[in-house]
Amino acid sequence: MTRFNLLRRAALVAALALAGSATFAQTPIKLILGHGAAPGNPRHEASMKFAETVKANTNGRIEIQVAHSSQLGDDSAMVTALRSGTLDMSANSQGAVSTVVPEYSALGLPFLFSDITKAWQLLDGPLGQELAKRSEAKGMVVLGYWDNGIRHISNSKRPIKLPADVKGLKVRTPPDAITVDIMQALGADPQQIKFSELYVALQQGVVDGQENPLANIASAKLYEVQKYISLTGHKYESTPFLMSKRSWDKLSAADQKVFMAAGAEATQMQRKLSKEADETLVAEIRGKGVQIDTVDRAPFVQATRVVYDKWSAGPTGEFVKRVVQATR
Repeated sequence: MTRFNLLRRAALVAALALAGSATFAQTPIKLILGHGAAPGNPRHEASMKFAETVKANTNGRIEIQVAHSSQLGDDSAMVTALRSGTLDMSANSQGAVSTVVPEYSALGLPFLFSDITKAWQLLDGPLGQELAKRSEAKGMVVLGYWDNGIRHISNSKRPIKLPADVKGLKVRTPPDAITVDIMQALGADPQQIKFSELYVALQQGVVDGQENPLANIASAKLYEVQKYISLTGHKYESTPFLMSKRSWDKLSAADQKVFMAAGAEATQMQRKLSKEADETLVAEIRGKGVQIDTVDRAPFVQATRVVYDKWSAGPTGEFVKRVVQATR
């Protein structure tokens, strides 16, 4: 074969390779995004927005099916599925993710943030970037830090205005060690029950109460089986919006940019909806016949100081101290 023919053949192989890669880049992709919230919850609305944006910005080539209300299992199960690559994306919970990346727990220290915008500033800064690196090392790519609100306590027994009112109540918590510690510091008996099973557990008296942001209480209609809500504001929780690294690595660089941009857009929407819910739902839930009480938070802060001591001295103590310092 002449040198000319060799060059022509090399050029042909290169052209075919480029054509093949272009064809692959245009291959339709179907992905699944799972979460545990009900339709109407900011988590679901932002998930739908993300799916719509990705589809629009890939000319319909990438479609994302949103599975809500724990259809694919609870948050812990979805974290496991993300890491194995059997689930593509999840708007998950801080507690479940902290079982894999324990540094997330630091965000839930009691009364850490004066308002949710302070939490967002921290997550959008260097500490959030560090959490993203730690998440990627465990097989999960952060597409955004969504909001799961400031959490309050509800129950069916009595109004809660002081820490003593919490004593002896069976309170459901998510699988989050700091939340358990907070409830124990207040004298409650924490019980871990899946969120998808919480309504029935409250209805049947398996537990007396629970703690959640108002948006979750409203979308899951927990006000139907709880008489009292106390605006304790005892902790903040994020909703890490994650993609399986195995799924992420299959995307082209251009598609990865689309996903990150769509994630940022959905994050802003979700945070806005979550903040609005906190501002409007007190009146709406009170209208359902639930007694809602404000509390003097000072004695609650004092009662939960032991949680700071424990976590500052624990395995993630160095990160905990940096989070606390950043909020001061």
